[in-house]
Amino acid sequence: MRAIILIAHNLRSTHNVGSLLRTAEGLSADKVILSGYTPYPTHAADVRLPHESAKIHKHIHKTALGAETSQAWEYVEDILPVIKQLQKEGWRVAAVEQTPDAILLPKFHAPEKIALLVGREVEGVEQEVLGACDSALEIPMFGHKESFNVVQAAAMALYHCRFM
Repeated sequence: MRAIILIAHNLRSTHNVGSLLRTAEGLSADKVILSGYTPYPTHAADVRLPHESAKIHKHIHKTALGAETSQAWEYVEDILPVIKQLQKEGWRVAAVEQTPDAILLPKFHAPEKIALLVGREVEGVEQEVLGACDSALEIPMFGHKESFNVVQAAAMALYHCRFM
């Protein structure tokens, strides 16, 4: 079975994080990496104030519905060293982002080890992070809107990489 990691970098919405954890768990992602200012559930080595951590965890749980405990995840502040380490370990890191040289998702053939990176809900993945990725994947749009919600985009990319 293909190994898949989902990276969520600099998301603001706790509900998006919960939904990403639930989606990743449902599509059997090996791990979710939450990074930057992305909110994350409470964990054993949590350095946040307990009342802040509990409040954030409660909001994430609202959409994760328990996936925050059943899906493997970790939090890292700086994603760039993680991307480099994954690449050293043979992972291909692909940002789900609209770029001039992006590969259309239906034409993408995922390698055996793929890490999918999604970024900020409005602005998308920062240029510095895009530059560290091996490629970008674009989901074709057919309506009037220019992009999908970060969770729907991640779900489509995860599904494609799992089954195509």
